[in-house]
Amino acid sequence: MHRLDSGNPEPLGLTLTGDGANVAVYSAHARAIELCLFDASGESEIARIALPERTGEVFHGFVGGIAAGARYGLRARGPYAPAEGHRFNPNKLLVDPYARALDRPFRLHPAMFGEQHDGTRNDADSAPFVPKAVAVRERPPRGAARPHVPWGETVVYELHVRGFTQRHPGVPAHARGTCAGLAHPAAIEHLTRLGITTVELLPLPAAIDERHLAHAGLTNYWGYNTIAWSVPDPRLAPGGIDELRDCVAALHGAGIEVLLDVAFNHSGEGDALGPTLSLRGLDNATYYRTRPDASHRYVDDTGCGNTLALDRPPVLRLALDTLRYYAVAAGVDGFRFDLATTLGRGEHGFDPAAPLLTAISQDPLLRDLKLIAEPWDVGPGGYQLGAFPAAWGEWNDRYRDTLRRFWRGDAGITGELATRVAGSADVFGVRMRPPSRSVNYITAHDGFTLADLVSYEHKHNEANGEENRDGTDDNLSWNHGIEGVTSDPAIVAARRSDVRALLASLLLSRGTPMIAMGDELGHTQHGNNNAYAQDNGLNWLDWEHADRDLAAFVATLARLRRNHPALHADHWLTGMPHDSRGMADVEWLRLDGTEMSAGDWTAATTRMLVAVLYAGRTHDDRVVVAMHAGDVAATLHLPDPRVGCAWHVALDSAHPSQPPEGTAPVAHGTITLAPRSVTLLVEKARPAVAKPVGGPQHIV
Repeated sequence: MHRLDSGNPEPLGLTLTGDGANVAVYSAHARAIELCLFDASGESEIARIALPERTGEVFHGFVGGIAAGARYGLRARGPYAPAEGHRFNPNKLLVDPYARALDRPFRLHPAMFGEQHDGTRNDADSAPFVPKAVAVRERPPRGAARPHVPWGETVVYELHVRGFTQRHPGVPAHARGTCAGLAHPAAIEHLTRLGITTVELLPLPAAIDERHLAHAGLTNYWGYNTIAWSVPDPRLAPGGIDELRDCVAALHGAGIEVLLDVAFNHSGEGDALGPTLSLRGLDNATYYRTRPDASHRYVDDTGCGNTLALDRPPVLRLALDTLRYYAVAAGVDGFRFDLATTLGRGEHGFDPAAPLLTAISQDPLLRDLKLIAEPWDVGPGGYQLGAFPAAWGEWNDRYRDTLRRFWRGDAGITGELATRVAGSADVFGVRMRPPSRSVNYITAHDGFTLADLVSYEHKHNEANGEENRDGTDDNLSWNHGIEGVTSDPAIVAARRSDVRALLASLLLSRGTPMIAMGDELGHTQHGNNNAYAQDNGLNWLDWEHADRDLAAFVATLARLRRNHPALHADHWLTGMPHDSRGMADVEWLRLDGTEMSAGDWTAATTRMLVAVLYAGRTHDDRVVVAMHAGDVAATLHLPDPRVGCAWHVALDSAHPSQPPEGTAPVAHGTITLAPRSVTLLVEKARPAVAKPVGGPQHIV
C-alpha cells in the first residue's frame, strides 16, 4: 500500500523526494489521472493510483514508497468525443510528457492505436507494449564552461549519432551508434581535424516509427517522430541524459559546441489513426491544433499528421521546459528547430512575435544559446525565411538553390550568386541582422548527399517502399552525362572536381557554413534523396572507403576561413572604405580586372564571380575569391597588390594536391583559372631584402 497525500502542482512530472514522489500532470479536460506502477521488469502493473488533488488544470498527489528506478506510466479518464476534440481512453498507457528516462525504445503495436478505421474507439490495453518511464534522481549540472564560439567563426557539421559512429573502426563496438561512441576520441578527432566548431545532432529524443514503415519492415532513422522530448532515445543513448551529458562534455573538451535538432512542430502520435501514447491521451484538445468544424480532425501544417498548438500555455511550457532541461542537465549550446514556422503559428497563421518565439528570446538561459530555425513548414504561408528573431540563425535555402544552379550551369544568375555568397543581405540585412545568421548549406540530411548531387539528375528512392513517390523532384542536380555509378575516369574526375568547387564555395562565403555529415568523405546514398527510413549502410558512413583527400581539402578550407577575417568577418559588405586605409571592403571584378557593369550581373555568358575582399578596422586582410563555372580555362587579371605586397595562391579546387603554401608570388598580375574551379588568393607582404654586409672601405 502506498501512502497518498495531496502533493503539489509543481513541478510537472514525477519528482522524487526523500520517501516517495510528487506527481503532477496537466490536463484541462480529463476527469481523472491515474499513476500506474510496474514491477522492475516493466511488464506487470502492480498499482494504479488516482491522483487525489487538482489545482486548476493540474492533477497532483504525493505517492510514498516510490524510489529511483521505479517504472511508471499514466492513464487518463475523460470523454471520448473526437467531434469535440477529446480522445480519452483509460485503456491506453501514456508516457509522462516530463519523463526523464524510458526502460526501452518505442516499438509500434496495434494495441497502441486509439481509433479503429471505422472511427470507433480501440479498447485494447496498450500497457504491455508501451515503454515505461523510469523514476530518476537528477544529478546537478556539470557546470563546465561552454566554448561560446562567436557566430562569425562558426562552422557547423550536421551529424547523426548513429550514422557517424556505427561503422567507425576507431570506436569500440559496444559504443557504436550511440552518444558514447561520438564522445570517443577517435570520433572527435575527425571533427577537430576538419576544423568543425559546432556539431548539430539530428534528433536524440525518444521517437517512434510511422505506421507505414512498420508494415514495410523499415524504421525511422532520422528520429523526428518524437514522443518523449526530455528522454534521449535508448537506442542512441542507452545511458540516458548522463550519457548525453558526458558526450557534450567530451566535445566541449575539444572546443566543439553541441546543438540539438528538436521537433516541437508535431509529435509521433500522427493523424487520427495514429497511436495514443502521451499527449493525445492526456489532453488532445489542448495539445493539438484541430479543425474548427464538426470533425475536429487535425490541422496538418507539418505534413506529419498533426500540429502542436505551441501558442497555448501548457504546450509552450512543455517546449520551454524541455529546452531548459537539455541546456542545464546536458550543457548543450543551442538548438536547431525543425519546421520552425510551426513554432510561431497561432489560430490565424504565423506571427514572428508568437508566444513561444517571444518566450525563448526573453528567457535568461535560452536567449544566449545558438538558436537556428528551419524557417518553413507546409501550411499556409509556411515559407518564412528571414522572419525569425534577430538573434536566431536560419537555414538559407536560397543560398542552397543559387549555388546549385550556378554550378549546374544555369545562366544569368551571377548577381543572385553575389548576393548569396556575401551573406544574403536582402534576407537578413533588412532587419539589421549580421551575415552569420544566414546558415549557408548546399546539402543537408534531407536531400541528396553532395556526391549524389553531381551524380544523379533524378531521385532513386525505391528502397523506401513508396514506389519512388516520396522526396522532392526539384533537386537542381546534374550527373555529367551518366546517371549514378560509373567507372568512366573522366566523369569520376569531373564529379570530384565539382564536389570540391561546391565545398570551396560554401566555406569561402559570408554567413555560417553548414556541412552535411559525410560530404567531406564522398558519402553516397545512391540517389536516395529522402533516406529517413534507411537505418543501414545507405546512411552509415563508410569509413573504410572514405575519401581522405577530400577530408583534407575541407580541413584546408576551414583553416583558411578561420585565418582570414576577410572571409568570415560578420558585417555587411558595402563596396565602400571602412577604415583609414581607404580601401573598399569588396570589389566585384570581371576577368579583365575592371569592375562589373550592370549588364554583367545578368548576362547569360557570365559564368564567373570574382570578389576582392578586404577586412580592415582591427585587421589588415585582403583576399581574392574567384568562382569559375565555365567549361574552359580563363585568365584573370588581378588587382594591383598594395606596396610591398604580392598575391599568392592559397587554394585551387582544381588542383587540391598541389600545396600552395610558400609558393612564389603570382607573376605578371594574371592567373589562369581552371574550368569549374574555385581559387583563393591572399595578399602577403613581400619578404624584406637583406642588406649586404660590409661595404666600401674608406681610408682616413
